[in-house]
Amino acid sequence: MSGIPEPSAARRRYVTVCVLFWLPIGLTIAPLILLLTERGMTLVGIAGCFAAHSLTAAALELPTGGLSDVLGRRAVLAAAGIANLAALVLVALGTAPWQLGLGMALMGAGRALSSGPAEAWYVDTVHARSGPGAELRTGLARGASATSAALAGGTLLGGALPWLLGLGPDLGDRLGGATSGLVLPLSVPLLLGAAVEVAFVLYALTALPEPPRPAATLRGALRGIPATVAGGLRLGGRDALVRRVLLSAAGAGSALAVVELLTPGRTAALTGAPESGAVLFALLACAGFACSAVGSHLAPLAARLAGSGERAVLIGLGAAAGGLFLLGATAAAGGVGPAVLAATGFGLVYLGRGAAGPNENELMHRRVGGSGRATALSVQSLALQLSAALTGSVASLLPPGPLPWLLGGAALLAAALLWSGRGGRRSPAPPSGEDRQASPRVDVCSVGE
Repeated sequence: MSGIPEPSAARRRYVTVCVLFWLPIGLTIAPLILLLTERGMTLVGIAGCFAAHSLTAAALELPTGGLSDVLGRRAVLAAAGIANLAALVLVALGTAPWQLGLGMALMGAGRALSSGPAEAWYVDTVHARSGPGAELRTGLARGASATSAALAGGTLLGGALPWLLGLGPDLGDRLGGATSGLVLPLSVPLLLGAAVEVAFVLYALTALPEPPRPAATLRGALRGIPATVAGGLRLGGRDALVRRVLLSAAGAGSALAVVELLTPGRTAALTGAPESGAVLFALLACAGFACSAVGSHLAPLAARLAGSGERAVLIGLGAAAGGLFLLGATAAAGGVGPAVLAATGFGLVYLGRGAAGPNENELMHRRVGGSGRATALSVQSLALQLSAALTGSVASLLPPGPLPWLLGGAALLAAALLWSGRGGRRSPAPPSGEDRQASPRVDVCSVGE
């Protein structure tokens, strides 16, 4: 076990990795669309850039998860940071549409590469030190809280930096003039994010020692990926609990797609102008991430109070669905009261989802072996992304008003009800001693046999 950190140290390192990876993403949330517009792109071109991001992430989701399971967590995390570093620099400084599109595609590749390795490293490390029955929920909850906090802080900082550069002597104009328009005030948050990505890559390479795994060449690793991916696709069919987790991810994707698609227009209508609506949306997004962080932090407490992780998931997803129904009920109403109810509903969506997520993943990690852990997380992420893309497309075709919100609420309520059948039973106690070796687990593949 030499070099493998203790569980408490592994938890701290996992939290640090989450912050370093997601802070640059948060820095892009407020300025990205405005920056693309400043570069002369039309709405159709911007939509194409986001499509490049989504399609790249979806196409690479399972192969990169398999690569992490075969080659190692640390190398794939470093590759994710390098891809994001290149993406942020390209989008921050690019002026041609192909440069911006390539940058967004690289950002999608970074998203796919990052989906699973950090969490899989944490679980592998704790299991290596304390056995497969070790407590995971606290670490997973803190990682999810750190992710949401990094996104919240990044959103605020990314929105404030361009505004601050325009104050006083107008450093933003001077910066643009000195670089012949290459660096705009809206580029600065992305360049700051690129600097953070350098720190992320260095930290991933130096602070995340892995338990020994069979030696693998790149050719052998690539040859092992198809078997790992195929096993990941069979995962839900072989285990009912994992299937619930994957379907819950799909329900969450539908809900988040509706919220992200409809909230900007709703805030603009509320304030009366797109600019002020964008500011309100940034504040709401930050508040949503903060609610998600609180929910994730409270996930272990929710499981204890509810009596089991399954019940906690049911309650969390049910609360999030109630938030969406509140947003739907107030969609056609005006005034202070409906606005307060809508804000409450918005917060409930993120709070409930935040509380459910770590409990879902803790249950899944007890069913999935180390050889396929990152792949399982990639399947979960893919389910979320595909359902978000489908629901977003359907919601955009529905008439304005309550109906699109109710679509997302219904999807999330259906996901919550999946857990009602297990609500009356506690999760089986972690096995101990010799029985631990017989604990039922699902290994996605058997690479190296």
